[in-house]
Amino acid sequence: MSNAKYTSTSVRKLVDKFFSLQWCRDNLVVPLYEEKTSLPMSQGVIKIAIANYSYLGTIANPIKERLGQSGFKCEFIERSQSDIQEILDLASEERFISGDSIEISQFDEDAVLEAIKETSENSDEEISFEFDDDIDEAKLEENSLDLSIEMMESKIQKAAGMVLITSRRNDYSDIHIEPREEGYNIRVRKDGVMQKFMSMSRKPGIRLVACLKNMAEMDIAERRASQDGKILRKFEGNKLEFRCSTVPGKHGEKMVLRVLNSDASALNLDTLIHIESVRKNFRNIMNSTNGIVIVSGPTGSGKSTTLAAALKEKDTGDTNIVTAEEPIEYDMGGDINQVEVNRAKGQTFAMLLRTFLRQDPDVILIGETRDPETAESSMDAAETGHLVFTTLHANSSTSSLTRLLDMDVPKYKLNASVRGVLAQRLLRKVCTGCAIKRPISDMEAIEFNIKKNTPIMHANSLTAKEKAERKKENTLCQKCLGSGYKGRVGTYELLIVDRKIQNAISKGLTDRELEKLAVEENSMLTLTQYGVELVKENLTTLSEVVRVCKSD
Repeated sequence: MSNAKYTSTSVRKLVDKFFSLQWCRDNLVVPLYEEKTSLPMSQGVIKIAIANYSYLGTIANPIKERLGQSGFKCEFIERSQSDIQEILDLASEERFISGDSIEISQFDEDAVLEAIKETSENSDEEISFEFDDDIDEAKLEENSLDLSIEMMESKIQKAAGMVLITSRRNDYSDIHIEPREEGYNIRVRKDGVMQKFMSMSRKPGIRLVACLKNMAEMDIAERRASQDGKILRKFEGNKLEFRCSTVPGKHGEKMVLRVLNSDASALNLDTLIHIESVRKNFRNIMNSTNGIVIVSGPTGSGKSTTLAAALKEKDTGDTNIVTAEEPIEYDMGGDINQVEVNRAKGQTFAMLLRTFLRQDPDVILIGETRDPETAESSMDAAETGHLVFTTLHANSSTSSLTRLLDMDVPKYKLNASVRGVLAQRLLRKVCTGCAIKRPISDMEAIEFNIKKNTPIMHANSLTAKEKAERKKENTLCQKCLGSGYKGRVGTYELLIVDRKIQNAISKGLTDRELEKLAVEENSMLTLTQYGVELVKENLTTLSEVVRVCKSD
């Protein structure tokens, strides 16, 4: 084939029309040129270069279907990997020079808006949600779960894919798609704080929710009942996992997607718990031969992450570790046996716990203790020689004990079983790229027991108007994009249930009284005190500690 048959312009136009530059790079595929044909009902033949013919069986059908929608056929030819990369580089340069259309490798608000805009401008486009019951399972795993291929199918799928990819690329923890009378808003949660992402008109918003529901294997025809589902996809060799929930509202279905990070390889207690004394004491109680270890905090406070790190440390090959989770957020691998709760089939936490006791366990994880039955079963398991880890929704370590008492757990069982409670929150880390150092004020020094004139970090948080101005001036911090914070760090409160605390529980002391006793007698650091230590290490700010830890 002569190189004269294609140009950077022809390649660029074909890539923009049918595929994406990033997808072509990932799969070493590139459309070269269009060859006219005299065949009836055919627009022409697109010559497609592919680097690895052994991959053709996987990728050929999606390409043929995508081209076929526009009346084109395709022919495949083999070219070297270096040739294809060179052609794509030329196409990329041509795109940059021409300033034409947005490429899918841009994962930001503008890219999603462009895809949504295209969708709304093509409102007659029909979305097909048909499934082939006879499809081979191996093919399903390799093909349809590949988000790159899926985004080739339609403009709304491209927009949905971009929303998902953007969330992972920007470390969003949650995506909220909210119907309003005039349209739809998408808001995201980053570093624990909600922020506006984009808006759209009603028609594309409805279509976007329908597309995401389909991806989550929900019933797209059901709009008047709440539903739960899960989106599992691959992109650029990485597994993307999203937990989805819908609820009917006044103006339509609201959808929330929780971004799950299934990679547990980097989890480590040494990196999670910064203060050595707290980390050492937590290791002591989690290495008990029996009893219950509780990790408490509100939703999104990092409880599952802490427990995953603890279990990975416990997984030494000589213990039988079983977990009951809803959902399974981390694939912990090793010799850990993970089971997902399935309420539709009667697999509740309490039922799974009873089953686990017949599985010769050494360590048991109960994802959440939320009812008296689960609490009682956990206590019984701990009393019969097992080490049980669980989470609890509570505001502090001492209130966790009160919560268990409210679940009708007898005081004697609580004292006999609970080894310790680790309460936690997540604080935003101050951005190292734009933070400002300032001396602590006299009032702050007194309130937080910090030495006067100690330099502390102040977040350079900008308003929306200031961000826009800095962006135009090209002076916006590229690390935090004007938020003043980047990433999160945990603050912890570890209550060790020793004889003093047990006696106090038996006497019926209040949460505050228990906390005072633990601080005075056991040198417990409260959530606020731990956060102040992080401030001293220049990891976060006092305003962030106040926002998260002193709200009650």
